Amino acid sequence: MILFRNCEVYAPEPLGKLDVLAAGTRIVAMGTRIDPPSGWDIRVIDAEGLRMVPGLIDSHVHIAGAGGEGGPASRTPGIQLSRLLEAGVTTVIGCLGTDGITRSVASVLMKAKALRQEGVSAWMYTGAYQVPTPTILGDPGKDIAMIEEVIGTGEIALSDHRSSCPDTGELIRLTAQSRVGGMLGGKAGIVNIHMGDALKPFQPLYDAVMHSELSLKQFLPTHCNRNDYIFEDEKDYGKKGYVDLTASSYPFFPQYEIKPSKAIRELLKAGVPLAHITMSSDGCGSLPQFDEEGRLVQLETGYPKSVLDELRDGVIEEGLGLEQALAVATSNVASILKLESKGRLGVGKDADMVLLDPDFQIVHMVAMGRLFVENGRMLRKGTYE
Repeated sequence: MILFRNCEVYAPEPLGKLDVLAAGTRIVAMGTRIDPPSGWDIRVIDAEGLRMVPGLIDSHVHIAGAGGEGGPASRTPGIQLSRLLEAGVTTVIGCLGTDGITRSVASVLMKAKALRQEGVSAWMYTGAYQVPTPTILGDPGKDIAMIEEVIGTGEIALSDHRSSCPDTGELIRLTAQSRVGGMLGGKAGIVNIHMGDALKPFQPLYDAVMHSELSLKQFLPTHCNRNDYIFEDEKDYGKKGYVDLTASSYPFFPQYEIKPSKAIRELLKAGVPLAHITMSSDGCGSLPQFDEEGRLVQLETGYPKSVLDELRDGVIEEGLGLEQALAVATSNVASILKLESKGRLGVGKDADMVLLDPDFQIVHMVAMGRLFVENGRMLRKGTYE
């Protein structure tokens, strides 16, 4: 059991100064003063001057590695546990990406299981860029309904030269399979969409909804800040459906990308509901740039820490309330992906907590009730770190 005393709690909405008690994997008490009976084995940590926030949910990480656009040597490695801990990420959603040819969905599943064994929470999308998309059991619906860790399908590439260019009927069938699998498995069944650089990038999603009974909220399009024209389209699309900003690519392509912290502010100003906005890192994914002839001219990779950095900039540089900034990487993600015990601080929720100092440095971090960072020092690392 761990008792944090006198922390400013953001759940993500501000709750004031509270004590918070975690027992096992859950938060069991929150109050102005918690005095447990004597004789209990409780670790007490003074959190005066610190802000307690929910553990971040990074909803788009290539946990088993990705890339390969520059040849075999450009394949990126999988995520290490320490990369999640330094980012305040207690829950991660894995995906495959560009390479559904030499990499497998099964490898993502086993990495998700490994991260769970190491102490954080992990789920995944089945599939890859391609349509028909690779799966484990033969179709996305079966994977979602029958495999615990699978909560949706993705990332499916649209409006991109690396996409298989699915027609409207193919996209509808894929999305309907995912939806039914989600219904049967009690999961989101959402389709995570890779948005490319083509003009009118959201049109395939509008077309799928127009020719079916599906809703735009069956999709979670990502990389929506990759250039100025997709961002302008996003301001309208985001009023009807969900939009995900990519945090890790901005430092590498500032001439094209809209800075994520600024993008949150601009979307809110444009009338996009806060609940429709999420932010993920694209961690361990390749971040390529191609010239007009399709030649690879730059290749980078991102890390989950970028999300925490952008949340800080959203508060300090863009004037967002901390509760607004936090929502895009905590409660909004949990709601959209139907992760009921995640994304919020409250009695009965999972004990995933991050305690930040005024400069947004991680002082303490708890994942599923276990202390992973104490006084700024990482107590645990991955198996081969």
